[in-house]
Amino acid sequence: MPCEGCMERDNESTDATVEFLLLGFSELFCLRVFLFLIFLIVHLVTLAGNVMIFVAVVMEPSRPPMLFFLCQLSVIELCYTLVIVPKALLSLIVVDGSTISFIGCAAQMHFFVALGGAECFLLVAMSYDRYVAICQPLHYIAVMNEGLCFRLAMACCVGSFAVALGLTVAVFRLPFCQSHRINHFFCDVPAVLHLACTQSYTPELPLLAACVILLLLPFLLILTSYVCIAVALLHVTSSLGRSKAFSTCFSHLAITLLHYGCATFMYIRPKSSYSPAQDKMVSLVYTNITPLLYPLIYSLRNKEIRGALRKILRRKRVAQLNSDTIRAVTGVW
Repeated sequence: MPCEGCMERDNESTDATVEFLLLGFSELFCLRVFLFLIFLIVHLVTLAGNVMIFVAVVMEPSRPPMLFFLCQLSVIELCYTLVIVPKALLSLIVVDGSTISFIGCAAQMHFFVALGGAECFLLVAMSYDRYVAICQPLHYIAVMNEGLCFRLAMACCVGSFAVALGLTVAVFRLPFCQSHRINHFFCDVPAVLHLACTQSYTPELPLLAACVILLLLPFLLILTSYVCIAVALLHVTSSLGRSKAFSTCFSHLAITLLHYGCATFMYIRPKSSYSPAQDKMVSLVYTNITPLLYPLIYSLRNKEIRGALRKILRRKRVAQLNSDTIRAVTGVW
């Protein structure tokens, strides 16, 4: 039941003029400058790492399916950090928190959920790629063709953006109390739901449905793929063959555990257990540290990425040598 002082939506609503106050880390006043510098460095390194992987894959003439999916993952992570981190950095500069409009808050939530959901679906596509590579190696090239990869990539984006739109509309149609102070550094779903003037669990149903579609269903599909992979590896007699097959799955498994570990803790729980301080710390890892680890994991563990990066460095050295040679011959420095 709505509480007293809820936003009126019966008459001419002024949603466009309503503003929310993101409190961010206002309670950590003494650590404000330190946190700002840490977040800024992590953000810049994350952007550089994902841009490096994206450029390496784009410049590769022959792109295997895994490289294609890694390229899409890098684009998602780039957009993901740009949606969240700049506002978080601003909240550290402004003493009393930063304001965000009603439309801006809804847009930030929509893109955050959509990009996170697209990553969940993309992890499913990558697990299917590993399943075909290990369980059906003779049919890999025929099955994982360019057309299928493109359709899977489009399905990941369209599906996640549709689910995110439904969730965002459901959340922002709720009546909010007069206090528009969001105890978070971005418009996260649990933090905004905490402001809803309702005493029932009905507002949590869209979030529950989104969690089932974006988290539970993809996780079950990934689990099914790896069960099939494990069964197939049991029939491999060579220990070297088993270790090599597992090595190709390590990066994907590591990222899956990081992504689903944080997301499950944040969203699959009742509203009554909501803890702002705890949520902010987990969200900090989820939105800053995890995207930083992705390029590191893939650049260190994926031989295709390492090969593409070596080619870029080799081209750069050749271009530099040619430039120095031309300058030496012409005498122009």
